[in-house]
Amino acid sequence: MADPIARSEFVLGGQRSGKSRRAESLARQWLADAALHRAVLIATGQPWDDEMRERIARHQRDRAERVPGMDTVEEPLALAEALAQHSAPDTLVVVDCLTLWLTNLLMPAEGAGVDATRPTAALCDAIAAAPGPVVLVGNEIGLGVIPLGRETRAFVDALGALNQAVAVACERVTLMAAGLPLTLKAPA
Repeated sequence: MADPIARSEFVLGGQRSGKSRRAESLARQWLADAALHRAVLIATGQPWDDEMRERIARHQRDRAERVPGMDTVEEPLALAEALAQHSAPDTLVVVDCLTLWLTNLLMPAEGAGVDATRPTAALCDAIAAAPGPVVLVGNEIGLGVIPLGRETRAFVDALGALNQAVAVACERVTLMAAGLPLTLKAPA
C-alpha cells in the first residue's frame, strides 16, 4: 500500500535516483483517489541549448505517458507566486526541480544573479500557505567531493541552505537512492 499523500513532501536525491518518478507516482495516486482531483507540474528548467531542449521535450513526452492527467506550467523564477496561483484544495502541485530554480536565480544566462535568501523564504511561506498538497523535487549534491572553484562551492552551499529550509517547511522528506525511497521525515 502506498503512503498517504502528505500535505507537503520534499523528494531529493542524486541524478537519476528516481526523484521525478516518485513525484509522478504521487500525482498519479492523487488523481486516482478522486475524480475531481487535479495535478499541476511547475517546471523550472529553461531550454538554453539544444541538449536541454531535447531533455525537456523527452521529459514532457515521458510525463504525458506516465501521468496523462497532469497539466504543466513553466516558471523558471517566480516559483512562490506560481505555487500560490496553482495550489488549491483539490489540486496537487509538483515542483520539478528546485535545483534548476536555484540555478536560474543564481546563475542566469544573462548575467548577475540574485541572493536566494528572500526567494527561498517566500517559497517556504508559499509551501506553508498552500491549500492543497505540494511535492517538491530537488537534487542532493553535497554527498561528494568538495568542488573546485569559488562559484561552484557557493552554489553547493546555497543549494544546501535551500534544501534545509524546504525540508523544515515540508511535512515529509524522502531521499531517493537507486529508485528506492527512504523517509527522512514523516508526518507527525
